[in-house]
Amino acid sequence: MIFKADKNAVRKKRHARVRTKLSGTQERPRLNVYRSNNHIYAQIIDDVNGVTLASASTLDKELTLNGTGNIDAATLVGSLVAKRATEKGVTEVVFDRGGYLYHGRVKALAEAAREAGLQF
Repeated sequence: MIFKADKNAVRKKRHARVRTKLSGTQERPRLNVYRSNNHIYAQIIDDVNGVTLASASTLDKELTLNGTGNIDAATLVGSLVAKRATEKGVTEVVFDRGGYLYHGRVKALAEAAREAGLQF
């Protein structure tokens, strides 16, 4: 009998495979994206020191959102995380899409972060 693999398990396996080759440094930290059905989260991470430099999500109080699981919310999160990163002096990042396809909310977050000043 053949079982269909869980989508999240496949994503985690893909993410683990990519993470062996991708890591953030102090000069160029990693922009990590995690999305659930209802929310999207972004973190700027220095993997060498194990420190999160900046983060933003649809759960932040300073964002006023109509819905949290849509492209508009992802765009606002992308611009907010880029603003917080530039305040900390981070301008260049390595983009880690977390095993998700570069499409929809992940793409909207990345493009908003680029427009707000981050370079990938």
